[in-house]
Order: sequence, then C-alpha cells, then structure tokens
Amino acid sequence: MAEPFGSSPHNNGQAIATAQVNHLPIIAHYARRLGLVEIVNRLVPVEMEVEPGVIVLGMVLDTLSGRSPLYHLESAFESCDRTLLFGQEIPASYFSDDNVGRMLDHLFDAGTQKIFSALSVSGLQRFELSTRHVHFDTTSVNLYGEYLETSGDKVPFEITQGHSKDQRPDLKQFVLSLLCVDGDVPIVGKLEDGNSSDKKINHQVLSEVSRHMKAHGVEDKAFIYIADAAMVTQENLEQAGPFITRLPATYNECERAILSAIDADQWEEVGRIALTAPTPNRPGATYRVHEQTVTLYDQQYRAVVVHSSAHDRRRQKRLERELEASLKAIKAMEKAHLKKQFFCRADAEAAAVEAMAQETAYHQHKLSNASTVRIAPATAHFFACRLCFFSGILPYATEVGCPARGRWLRGSLDLKFC
Repeated sequence: MAEPFGSSPHNNGQAIATAQVNHLPIIAHYARRLGLVEIVNRLVPVEMEVEPGVIVLGMVLDTLSGRSPLYHLESAFESCDRTLLFGQEIPASYFSDDNVGRMLDHLFDAGTQKIFSALSVSGLQRFELSTRHVHFDTTSVNLYGEYLETSGDKVPFEITQGHSKDQRPDLKQFVLSLLCVDGDVPIVGKLEDGNSSDKKINHQVLSEVSRHMKAHGVEDKAFIYIADAAMVTQENLEQAGPFITRLPATYNECERAILSAIDADQWEEVGRIALTAPTPNRPGATYRVHEQTVTLYDQQYRAVVVHSSAHDRRRQKRLERELEASLKAIKAMEKAHLKKQFFCRADAEAAAVEAMAQETAYHQHKLSNASTVRIAPATAHFFACRLCFFSGILPYATEVGCPARGRWLRGSLDLKFC
C-alpha cells in the first residue's frame, strides 16, 4: 500500500494489535465471491510454497489502496490483518519481492488473457451480468524512458510510437483494448502494439467476440456490438451481427442523411438521458432524433440522426469566435486596399479583381460603383443559418454564399446507424 495501514500500540503493558483496513475487506469479499484465488491457483501451476491466487489477491488489494513498489509489498502487509483479508494466517514474507517477481513470470507463462477470461466468465455467472450490450473501445497508454528491443524472446506487444489519443505523438505507447458488458464491466482485455489500427483491432475483436460469447452460451443475435466510428469498414460491416456505431463524416451518406433530417424537420424528442442531475453551470444536454436509412457498400442500414443541445451551444460559441476573427481579418485587408492610389482605370480594375479574390472564412470584399472597397455583411447570413436549422428553410446568400450552414449543422448533429 502507498501508506502503512496498521500499527501495534501498547496499552498497560499488554500488546494490542490494531489494523486500519479501510475498504480492503469489501474488496476481499468480492474477490471471494468471484473465486479469484481458486481460479488463479487452478490456471497457474507452480512448485512454490506460496499460492499464486493469494499473491494476485495481494496485488489487487495493494493496487486499489495506492499501489506500492514490489519491494515494499512485504512491509505493506506486515501490520495489516492478513487473516481478515486473505481468510488464512499467512506470513508477510509471502509477499517478498522475490516471490512476487517469480509469480509474475508464472502468470505470464500461464497466459494472462486466459486468466482474465476465466475471471470474467466467473463474474458473468456469479453476479448475473447482462450481456445484451457489448461495448468495445481502445485507449493508448503513454510510456516514458527507453524501451530497448529484446532479443530472442517473443514479445506480446510492441512499445512504439503511433496515433496518440492523449495528443503526445512524441512518446512511445501501447494500446489497451477492452470489451465490456453491463455498462462498464470488462470481460475481454488485450494489449496491442502501439501503432495498431483501431479498424484492424475491431476486425479481430468481431472475429473473437462471437466465439467467446458462444463458448459461454450467448448466441450471435443475443447481443449488440457497440463501437466507435473505427468499426465502419466494408469488411467489418459484413462480418458484424447486430451493432450500433457512429457513421464517420468522411462518408457522403452522413451529410446527406443529416441534411435530409433537417429538410424533413420531423424530430422525436428524447429529452435528457444523463444520469447526473443538471446544475446551473452544466444545465445538461437534451436530445432529439430523426430516423431514416443509409446505404453503404450496396447494403441498407437503419440510421438515426441525433441532435444535441449541448453541441449547439458549444458550436455557437465557436462560430461566434470564428466570425469575430473573420471580420477582423477582412477589415485589415480593407484598410490595406483603401490606402492604395491608382492613376489609371486599368490599374484600379486590376486591383479590384485582386481584392475580390481575397476572402476569409465568413466574409469577402465587394466593390461599389465608385471603386471603393466595402465588406459584405455576412454576419447576417450566419444568423439566418442558425434560424434555418430550426425552421427547415435553407437560404443561400447571393453575394457570399453561406459557409456557416454546413459547419453549423455538422457541429450540432451526429449520425448513429445499425
């Protein structure tokens, strides 16, 4: 443990042992219900006096109370009530760094994935977890320092640079993939190379999850696979059973479906779905949906366009900042053009053509008959776009067009399909 949680004070000449165990008995109780010690003992054969399951339980207790270095694990358990936590009187020397280090090697040799799968199946059965919805996702874990190549031994995964979800491309990493049920209970976990593609990992998981679930009495049609947009490839869609995912905006069908939902303007109100109560600073998002179909790789899928009020608010603030920056930039261009003097009409017309070609995200120049430069009021067009989102009217400005239209809608809407 990160901090000692036991002491042995003396009172009136008699030794009274006390131990502050905090939440650890609760963890130990759930470990017993899970059958952790028995499962690990069965799957990890050793010729040592110490039990693998007890060592694993000790590391679990230590990790969930602050996590000590392995060489401090023995001292961390010296003053605690080991009988209460482990159900038997064991010496603190059980958790010496030599014993724990050797046990980690045995765990690796036995197969950590096999141990994890056995524990997850036990959890599904003993705690009656729902397997109706199966959630999959990955995350990258950053590492610091030098990780040299190992010679001879086959490594389970490669620590290398790849797409960093923490925005740290300068660091090496590995990828952790998890398959969860009943909200957030992991049943399958795997470590991948640091440069692994989420699309390929999804393909591997889709191949394994059916076999894994079927081996434990869950048929293909009995669960729904839920993943992020990395799942959407032709190969994955053909392989998947029932699923829910987000259609990437790189597909033309995504924008078509969103604009079609806006044109139809027939939304079904969902309201708030967050479990946390709204606050004045965070009023909570409300949702509404519109159902239709999309066609991907000659196959039709049910699609739901989802509108979020929270996305609306965030996108509005961002667009207001972009409008302000656009107006400031176009005014600076205007100021530069107005300083120019021309001594013939041909030079003035050439400068006018150059000025008309200059524009910013939401503004462009327009020349009056007097050959002076002014700015078209595109801000009014932006607010027309905001209004058309709710009214279903999609006007285009004749002078500038309406670039805010597409940006606003993509910021406020998302497309889920299954």
